[in-house]
Amino acid sequence: MEFVIVSGLSGAGKSKTASFLEDMGFYVVDNMPAALIPRFAELCMAGKGKYDRVALVTDIRGGQTFDGLFEAQQELTQIGCAYKTLFVEAETEVIIKRYKETRRMHPLAKNGRSLEEVVQQERAALAPVRQRAEYIINTSALSTAKLRGEVLRLFGDGKEAHAMGVNVISFGFKYGIPIEADLVFDVRFLPNPYYLAELRRQTGLDEPVRSFVFNYQQTRDFMTHLENLMSFLLPQYVAEGKTALVIAVGCTGGQHRSVAITRALAEFVRQRGYQASENHRDMTRA
Repeated sequence: MEFVIVSGLSGAGKSKTASFLEDMGFYVVDNMPAALIPRFAELCMAGKGKYDRVALVTDIRGGQTFDGLFEAQQELTQIGCAYKTLFVEAETEVIIKRYKETRRMHPLAKNGRSLEEVVQQERAALAPVRQRAEYIINTSALSTAKLRGEVLRLFGDGKEAHAMGVNVISFGFKYGIPIEADLVFDVRFLPNPYYLAELRRQTGLDEPVRSFVFNYQQTRDFMTHLENLMSFLLPQYVAEGKTALVIAVGCTGGQHRSVAITRALAEFVRQRGYQASENHRDMTRA
């Protein structure tokens, strides 16, 4: 069982971190009392794999001392539950800015004390937790996407690395570029089967058209460059936190060249281990 304890400063990004862990298949519990953590772990361990990835969020809301958490961690070790602690932090000025932007109340804000004072107080109270943490993420300069990528790097099981869905669309430029496209490739420079009467009524999914398109060296060279580009780009998009990518391939009418290239590109993306679908938007238009 994978057991993660998430702690850290208020406003540093614990909630987003927990949501990313949940997206990765963790069963997430927020603000569980420390005394219940070992009992909960025992239930998970007896669950026969139902709860094999668990994350608990604990922070200053449970009290300003963490002796109970440390005792719970010791008991986890005694019952044979391996765990890791992730501490999420940010610079004081960044946390202050976030609270001002969201207009939320800091958990320790009371009696007219300044936000800077309570953040420093919380930082001091959490120092022992930070010292014991196996992982520390400072979110001061991290976008939401980059925070997701960091959580994925630390706790991904390999399956999430290719969890981004890729949709490859063929289209005809004369009908307009798909507005949802992230990347657009123009293949109108390739030889056009439309000008052969026996191929005009067929599509890029038919073998005679596909053979015609790929019989030319420029097509094969283009696919080599395109595949090299995709091999570089896809992991970069995953690291950035992108969950869906739309690639549009266009020719004049969206019936021949773009369809053949789209089919080949979608197959290549699948071979690289990504979930890939293909859609031929204009293939059946007259």
